[in-house]
Amino acid sequence: MSSPTNKAQSPESEAILPSGKERSPTPGPADEPSEPSEPVGLLAGSHWAEQEHPVDDDADSALGSDVASSTASLSSSILKYRTIQGRTYHSDAVTDQEYWGPNDEIANEMLDIFHHFMTLFLDGKLYTAPLKDNIQNALDVCTGTGLWAIDFADEHPNCNVYGTDISPIQPNWVPPNLRFDIEDVTKPWTYQENFFDYVHIRWLTAVVKDWPALYREVYKCMKPGGWLEHIDAEVNLVCLDDTMPPDTAMYQWGQIWSEIGRKTGLVVNMVDSGCMDAGIREAGFTNIEVEDLLAPVSPWPADKRQKEIGLFNCAFLTQDIEGFLTYFCPTVLGWTEKETLIYAAILRREYKECRVHANFKWRLVRAQKPLDG
Repeated sequence: MSSPTNKAQSPESEAILPSGKERSPTPGPADEPSEPSEPVGLLAGSHWAEQEHPVDDDADSALGSDVASSTASLSSSILKYRTIQGRTYHSDAVTDQEYWGPNDEIANEMLDIFHHFMTLFLDGKLYTAPLKDNIQNALDVCTGTGLWAIDFADEHPNCNVYGTDISPIQPNWVPPNLRFDIEDVTKPWTYQENFFDYVHIRWLTAVVKDWPALYREVYKCMKPGGWLEHIDAEVNLVCLDDTMPPDTAMYQWGQIWSEIGRKTGLVVNMVDSGCMDAGIREAGFTNIEVEDLLAPVSPWPADKRQKEIGLFNCAFLTQDIEGFLTYFCPTVLGWTEKETLIYAAILRREYKECRVHANFKWRLVRAQKPLDG
């Protein structure tokens, strides 16, 4: 079954990258190609401490100049956040899993910016699944600050919308058809079977170890004929014009997170591993559709729309680079706080300079539970 969706555009004119093939959003160098660099692998944290790092005068500005499990009650124990290097994280009372994302104000602002970036990236759409007008129950898995769930509830006032998270960081003033639950989705779900018409999952890179188990929970709690939609990103950036040498901070981003994934068992290579479509198929879903999309990391493309996508993506990526790194870099990679902060500053500078023509690869998967499921 094909769904009548308006597909998001990659940095090329075509939206989909078939069979893993990708083309550069801009022409490659006119001169003869240079000799490929020798791979350098993961650089140690001490490498960044030795670099001439930028003074991040506008660290609080995401844009710079041009780039200006069980459901728990909301008790005091849930609000007892852990603090690591000055950043707050979810309470141990909610989950025993390791989630790397802070839940403080700067991190929450980053999640809000991400929502706006992703909506723009998908041509202003909150979803691409072929949903019926009369759906009754929808779930946003790991809702974060809840903006997607709020917008979806506004668009579907007759649908009961649920959002789960391990931190109660969502607003209190929400549409009457929306509720937020404190839920660890990596545990067995407490929702009733055959309940949801639609389940939405977005950006859970390095959050889940066992994706097939999570998809089985989705399948169990979804009505026959209901739709699952999951969009997630690959940690290795894609650059097709040789502007991202292996010793750049952008290239090293993929190396860093791949090593974190290797040591923790968390799935970080969401696209290249094939875990999304394979796990969804294994859970029993059918009518599976897969799209691979590229999002420029900064406003480097010449195309007006891609430049705008890159601008918002850069705002999201540079808002809280430190928040991506503070949890795992010291504990898993053995980096010092200074090494982590210098790497973050160099990466922020690379994003804003727009010299590296890199993209994040996103995979969008839609799938339906069989009517006889």
